[in-house]
Amino acid sequence: MSASFAFYLCEGFQLLDLAGPTAALTAANRLLGFEHYRIKLVSNRGGMVLGDAGLGLTTNLAGSFAAETIVVVGGRIEPMAEVDNIAGFRLASGEASSIASICTGAFLLAAAGYLDGKRATTHWQFAQRLRDLYPKVMVDADRIFINDGAIWTSAGMTAGIDLMLARIEVDHGAEVAKAVSHELVVYHRRPGGQSQYAAISQMEPQTDRIRRALTHARDHLAEPLPIDRLANAACLSVRQFARLFRKETGETPARAVERLRCEAARIRLRDSNDPVGTIARLVGFADAERMRCAFLRSFGHPPQTQRRLDQLPSPNVADFTCWPPLK
Repeated sequence: MSASFAFYLCEGFQLLDLAGPTAALTAANRLLGFEHYRIKLVSNRGGMVLGDAGLGLTTNLAGSFAAETIVVVGGRIEPMAEVDNIAGFRLASGEASSIASICTGAFLLAAAGYLDGKRATTHWQFAQRLRDLYPKVMVDADRIFINDGAIWTSAGMTAGIDLMLARIEVDHGAEVAKAVSHELVVYHRRPGGQSQYAAISQMEPQTDRIRRALTHARDHLAEPLPIDRLANAACLSVRQFARLFRKETGETPARAVERLRCEAARIRLRDSNDPVGTIARLVGFADAERMRCAFLRSFGHPPQTQRRLDQLPSPNVADFTCWPPLK
């Protein structure tokens, strides 16, 4: 028995968002010894669709055949909000039992109304934009992928592989999924979430001096980090450092250090049972109250609430015997 997958492409699609998931499915076919996963590319108008790398792929017309699973491939966000693309996607998903998105593909699911009242994720860089544009969506920017009913969303680019490994495990068991992950040289079940990448990446500076200061701060979070110490790491005077840091990151050094500490604390809260006060000291906050105030500024809620949110169970493929129907 086979399963049909339709990957929905919009102009400006990201090639890796397509290549990673399809590589996982085709590797599963090879290991199984037969074509369980039948893959087709679809788009609103059919024909050639140009990706963000300037490469075009030939697609079938949306709705020209029935697919069990429709996967929206991420890429440029603006084309996904076009009325024709929304209509094409709705047509393509009309007979589907499940739908999924890779990276920014979540914007098309949201625009089509499929994510209203649902938990979803996308690339951490665009999570706030997804929240702002579609306030009915419950966005969790730290998850690699999320399942809510018949709808699956994944984070940035390679997270589409994680999502497809979960699908393969549902269909054929953990051993097949593990064998596929070994063939692709990726984690079978990747540890951690997106927050581990976000803090320094969001403050990406232009010069090596400011990068050195941020790296020094990250490597010594438990220690006092006054501005003169960071300026020294950057080989600048305090005045020069403060001005250049603000120019390149948009933040003061004190605020940047606080954000780094909050992200480090968030990971410890999620991955350990250590008391809040202990974690506060380990990441450099003077006490639990200081960390609580910093969490309110960074995340909008205190550490205890963040711990509960981050320790919500991720999709456990063992809990699913099949993909639940859309309707």
